[in-house]
Amino acid sequence: MKIAVEGCMHGELDIVYDTLRKLEDAEGVKIDLLLCCGDFQAVRNESDLQCVNVPQKYRTMNSFWKYYSGEAVAPYPTIFIGGNHEASNYLWELYYGGWTAPNIYFLGFAGVVKFGNIRIGGLSGIYNKYRYHLGHYERPPYNEDTIRSVYHVRHYDVLKLMHLEEPLDVFLSHDWPLGITEYGNWQKLISVKKHFEEEVNNRTLGSKPAAELLNKLKPPYWFSGHLHCKFPAIIQHGKNGPTTKFLALDKCIPGRNFLQVIDIPSNPGPYEIQYDEEWLAITRKFNSIFPLAQTRFTMRDEQLDTEEDRQWVRSKLNTRGAKPFDFVQTAPSFNPSSTISKHPITVCCRNPQTESFLQLLELPYLLDSSNSEGHYLKKSNSEGFGRNESSSQPGNTLDDEDIELPDEDEHALEDDE
Repeated sequence: MKIAVEGCMHGELDIVYDTLRKLEDAEGVKIDLLLCCGDFQAVRNESDLQCVNVPQKYRTMNSFWKYYSGEAVAPYPTIFIGGNHEASNYLWELYYGGWTAPNIYFLGFAGVVKFGNIRIGGLSGIYNKYRYHLGHYERPPYNEDTIRSVYHVRHYDVLKLMHLEEPLDVFLSHDWPLGITEYGNWQKLISVKKHFEEEVNNRTLGSKPAAELLNKLKPPYWFSGHLHCKFPAIIQHGKNGPTTKFLALDKCIPGRNFLQVIDIPSNPGPYEIQYDEEWLAITRKFNSIFPLAQTRFTMRDEQLDTEEDRQWVRSKLNTRGAKPFDFVQTAPSFNPSSTISKHPITVCCRNPQTESFLQLLELPYLLDSSNSEGHYLKKSNSEGFGRNESSSQPGNTLDDEDIELPDEDEHALEDDE
């Protein structure tokens, strides 16, 4: 299977797809799948654009809306994770994952899918220690604070990924894993990106949760974006353990290293995106403690038994099949011929894909719950973790002024000339 990997899309789907077509023609190959490591910018209209955290000069519609509206069709199956420059309102509709446009699939805030027999996992967003242990309390319309915090990685989503036991083939993160520079040519990196030197030397460049996932999951391939440069590394897990080939890629700009094609052994096609049984079982197990308030979420570190949920999910998939639910438009598309610019207030929308997904797993819809109420069920008892039990421990609500927010976008925007 030939998989193309792209760093940060920044809404430039036309350019990336055209580049892949030219590569196919020049090399006489066929690309089976495109993976994107965040900052995808699935912007459907002007309202979505107001939910993207970028400086005003970068607020441009770009080309995703054409694929959303049906004016264009993605020529390659495309799977992406979220970064820190996203239409966060739209991605929240698809928190569990789903089609953002025909043939373009969002992995969710955390997720795993199968493409043929290749298993692909991912974690959206970037790490911020001040938000990591909070719930997903942000709802559109966003203010100056929540438009940033909505894409901060949460412990809850990382915990779900840490419960994966079956091997992954590929993992995507927007952030680089903390300490990854030690496994590659960091001297060359800081010669090109001089402002990285202090963080590399102090071992503060990257995401601690991503590093924990790398050490736990040990996938053969790990791809990242965010820092707008190419950086390869090879991680040996233990003396005789497996290796992970890490590659960070640039953003979509001519002359930059934003694309790489890799060959992964696989069964013969045809290939299609399908739900992953183990991931659905984990999702079902954890949904009863989905934290949705601006309070601290903590949970004991023990591995939870998902076997009962696994058998239940298997029965469901055997009956229904594993293909994701069909794409459905939930908002009007941008109209370039319109002379009137409208910026309606963005509100929560229930995406039919998400509703169908939750109905399949017999789970309640919680994404539009009030962020003041949150969603915490009673603590688990000594007999374990039941469907209506939780080991979450809500703490005190944190006010915005209690939390110092450093400019985590510094690296991502410094070279946007």
